[in-house]
Amino acid sequence: VQLQASGGGLVQAGRSLNLSCAVSGRTFSFSTYTMGWFRQAPGKDREFVAAITRTGDMRYYADSVKDRFTISRDNGKNTVYLQVNSLKPEDTADYYCARGRPYASSWTALSQYDYWGQGTLVTVSS
Repeated sequence: VQLQASGGGLVQAGRSLNLSCAVSGRTFSFSTYTMGWFRQAPGKDREFVAAITRTGDMRYYADSVKDRFTISRDNGKNTVYLQVNSLKPEDTADYYCARGRPYASSWTALSQYDYWGQGTLVTVSS
């Protein structure tokens, strides 16, 4: 299973970006897994950002990004997206996509995800 995140960049505060994560793998059935986004700022621990269930019927967000970020997925393209709006300097981080473990007990814990992408850097200037 491979996860390829893209879409990061350098933007001014208040602007938007659309992050993508393309998932591939011969035996991997994308539509059967919850997917999540995490981020890690310099010198800080990796933290949960958002998660979306298999069919997209339920979405979860960290309080810090609620109402500004939107997670979505296209099961036909094996891709999960994170639309990030109204960016703030404190959103600066490497953003990682990850696949949720089957029967995970929590969608916010790093330990409940088993495959990770390489990260895409978002830098927000003030």
